[in-house]
Amino acid sequence: MNDTTSFDSATFRRVLGHYPTGVCVVTAVEADGAPVGMVVGSFTSVSLDPPLVAFFPAKTSSSWPRLSAVGKFCVNVLASDQQVLCRQLSGRSEEKFAGVSHRVSANGSPILDDVVAWIDCTLDAVHEAGDHYIVLGKVVALEVDRPERPLLFFQGNYGEFSLIA
Repeated sequence: MNDTTSFDSATFRRVLGHYPTGVCVVTAVEADGAPVGMVVGSFTSVSLDPPLVAFFPAKTSSSWPRLSAVGKFCVNVLASDQQVLCRQLSGRSEEKFAGVSHRVSANGSPILDDVVAWIDCTLDAVHEAGDHYIVLGKVVALEVDRPERPLLFFQGNYGEFSLIA
């Protein structure tokens, strides 16, 4: 942190860890036909007109340069029962898509099987923001595949949403 803050990065992470985030996998297909993807916990809608969404990859990500080179991607909203898939796709292995069933969107990106929803995008803009990027995607198609509870990340753990009657 810089000299104007009165806290360290561990405090920042601990405090913001008290705010739950949804868990998504951003996917694309590289020119050689290989699928590429990254798990993101910071994803949000941005605008209805035009339809824009955003996610925030770290500048140190090894997957982000590969995704950005494609110029289009699909955001897959994971369901609460997809923790194993999340852990597999968050790894650094070149084989992380081994055994991962999916179909290809009209835009050419992988839509993972059994996700809650998917949002197919073209890359609209990328802005630097500290040690991350702000990636804006223009939505070209989207759908709810399985209206189930989403996978959440909260205080360093995975969980699910519970409705209050």
